Order: sequence, then C-alpha cells, then structure tokens
Amino acid sequence: MLVRVLAVAGLGISAYVHLHLASSYPVGDTITQTDLFYAQGAVAIVIGLWLLVTGHRLAWLAAALVAAASLGAVLLYRYVDVGSIGPIPNMYEPVWFTEKTTSAIAEGATVVLWLAHEASRLTRRR
Repeated sequence: MLVRVLAVAGLGISAYVHLHLASSYPVGDTITQTDLFYAQGAVAIVIGLWLLVTGHRLAWLAAALVAAASLGAVLLYRYVDVGSIGPIPNMYEPVWFTEKTTSAIAEGATVVLWLAHEASRLTRRR
C-alpha cells in the first residue's frame, strides 16, 4: 500500500506542476502547450485516483505510462529542439527550473515504483 500511495503522490506532483504551469504558456488556434499541460494534469489525476482506489494492475500500468510519457517529453524538449509536429507546438525549453525538475523527479520515481511493484508481484507469484 505504501508503494501505491507513493506512486499516486508522484502522479499528483506531476499533475500539480502541469496544471500550475499551463497558464504560463501562450494560447493559440491549434493544440497549444497550455492544452497539453491541462490534459496531462487531468489524466494524471484520473489515473492516480484509479490507482489509489483499486490498486489494479492496469491502473499501475497506466500510471507508469503516464509518468514515463511525461518524463520522456520533458527530457526530449529540454535537450532537443524538435520543432512543431503538425498541430503540436514547438515546446523546446532548454532550461531546468524548480517545478520542471520536481515534476521530472516525481515522474521518474513513479516509473521506478511501478517496476518495484511489478518485481514484488512476480516474486509473490513464485
């Protein structure tokens, strides 16, 4: 249960940071970084609640995927100027700041907690 609560906390931190930062990015005609940040925050909250309430294996997987996707995006757009991809804006931001770092750590920790949960589950089955 402790591992589950810690994973939910990681998703909660990620959601908070994304929702908090969403309004600081420009709004446009197509999909914006603001839209993406609000969507990520909402998805992280829903998946976190699902994991907290059920602890179901699919909820764990969804939590790991949300965290890994968020971590992958922040690392990619920190180090690579990808440019716009269709309607998705260029989100290149070559700096680290407190909220971005905190979110990346929380997302990475959530993935590690999922791995620990899976290892524990497989060990119990044997």
